[in-house]
Amino acid sequence: MSVLLGYIFLGLSLAAPIGPVNAAQLDRGIKSGFLHAWLVGLGATVADAIYMLLVFVGIVQFIEVPIIQTFLWIFGFFVLVYTGIESISGAGRMSINSRKYKQDSKIKSFFSGFFMSLFNPLTILFWLGIFGSILAKTVTTYGTNQLIIYCAAIFIGITVWDITMAALASTMRKFLTNRLLTIISIVSGFSLIGFGVYFGIQALLILVS
Repeated sequence: MSVLLGYIFLGLSLAAPIGPVNAAQLDRGIKSGFLHAWLVGLGATVADAIYMLLVFVGIVQFIEVPIIQTFLWIFGFFVLVYTGIESISGAGRMSINSRKYKQDSKIKSFFSGFFMSLFNPLTILFWLGIFGSILAKTVTTYGTNQLIIYCAAIFIGITVWDITMAALASTMRKFLTNRLLTIISIVSGFSLIGFGVYFGIQALLILVS
């Protein structure tokens, strides 16, 4: 049981650090409510599942190719900067009394989280680096059946955090003034742009090295 709880905590640790997905969840939850914030997290979780699958089929060597890493950093840069600019540009026109203003579709909320996580090299580093090592150790120590259970535990931890973030964002929404909502949207937007710029710098460093 202690090992199982450890893997749940690992999932929480993966999802909890403040990053582009959490920033997007807060922004979407404040603007559109719990469901949209949760869908952002769900999209990110599906991307995590894809990388877990890639670890199983041994794609690590492919991701280590510099040109592939550069592409991922650059794509992540464009996704985050675009989302951040969109958040800032709509901030001044957002109103608490008009909560349906430019409310994104559920599909858009889902794919926003999906692409942010899918092209986030930090996510890739975790799954193909750290998780790859954990996978090898778990198979050796516990066997395949236990491995499936522990992988499920990781996703339980991720899901718990996503629901917590969505609930927090949608709850905050009820206590916001129009001015504070605008400020949060702008800060969230600049946060996403900041992460995007970081991704762009990493791509540039690979290109010039």
